[in-house]
Amino acid sequence: MKIDAVTYNRQKKKDVLKTDFNLTMPNFKKFSDKQKEDFYREFSTLIKAGVDFNQALVILTNQQKSKFIKSIYQTINEDVVKGKSLHEAIKNHKFFSPYEYYSIKIGEDTRRLPQIFDQLQKFYSRKIKMKRQVVSVLAYPVFVLVITFAVLYFMLNFVVPMFASVFQQFGKELPEITQFVVRVSDNFNLIVFSVLGVVISAIIGHKLLKENNAYKSITSKIILKIPYFGSLIKKIYLARFCQSFSLLLSAKTPLITALELTEKMISFYPLKSALSQAKKDILKGETLADSLKKHTFFTPKIISLTAIGEQINELDTMFDGLANQYNDEVDHSTKMIGTILEPLMIVLIGGIVGFIMIAMYSPMFNLSKIIEN
Repeated sequence: MKIDAVTYNRQKKKDVLKTDFNLTMPNFKKFSDKQKEDFYREFSTLIKAGVDFNQALVILTNQQKSKFIKSIYQTINEDVVKGKSLHEAIKNHKFFSPYEYYSIKIGEDTRRLPQIFDQLQKFYSRKIKMKRQVVSVLAYPVFVLVITFAVLYFMLNFVVPMFASVFQQFGKELPEITQFVVRVSDNFNLIVFSVLGVVISAIIGHKLLKENNAYKSITSKIILKIPYFGSLIKKIYLARFCQSFSLLLSAKTPLITALELTEKMISFYPLKSALSQAKKDILKGETLADSLKKHTFFTPKIISLTAIGEQINELDTMFDGLANQYNDEVDHSTKMIGTILEPLMIVLIGGIVGFIMIAMYSPMFNLSKIIEN
């Protein structure tokens, strides 16, 4: 069947337009933590059974119902078939983090890939568990805050103006608390838009400055000083550090290399900068425990156990135990958030409504005293 030149050119233009459209359209698809957990678990099982990379990826691809996930597996398989290592094939995808492809690189170098996959599967399993805990803990407070705002909006836009119109007929000076609530009611919409403007500006500013070291240093210090939550965030990153460091050391990675790779895996600035400085100190001849002691981010428990681990040459075992301890502490602290926040939310909404009601009724109490006298 022959195709004339005009038809061919039209088809070519359509293909170019379609390609351009696909390139300009943003990609909102995501390789979720649950899908990654399944990927590493199944990949580890297949490799332990003696299946090679190519066949394992083909099996995993055929199991997938999602075309998006299937395309990721196919691309990785194609790169592996072309001669790339697995970590290089995975590194080409933005859906994988430095923690993953550096860990896989170590697994390939030390021929401990199944163990690395098991560790990555456990990492994402813990991450999913933590997310679910946070969602379950914050669901109630967020719901209460929404209800609080709805009640506040209704009272300040409808109830308070109704009382204010009645108070104008008294001809008396209102109590300061009542004047304050009336002023807030008169300017409530302006206040709401101002708060929204500040929040939006803060989000935009964060997007623009998030790679700036000075900004990261300042914001991380503020985060760590938040009561209770700062301690929780610190424990989360200490658990990740101990888990990553244990994984690298158990794979017989040299200490300097392990610190360097862990630094690349960690995103929290205080911990990242501390690891960078610790690496320089060790190159000067200091022990790991002495180098960590210089940084307040590391707890006395980590420093003392690191010193013991260096003496008996069991650093990987020590950091594995520390990772388990901090993960348990994070689980407990996350559960405690719900226990603390629920009564606080009740006190908050009750306090706001009570404050407004007292402000509205106090002029009436004063008026009743005048009438009695």
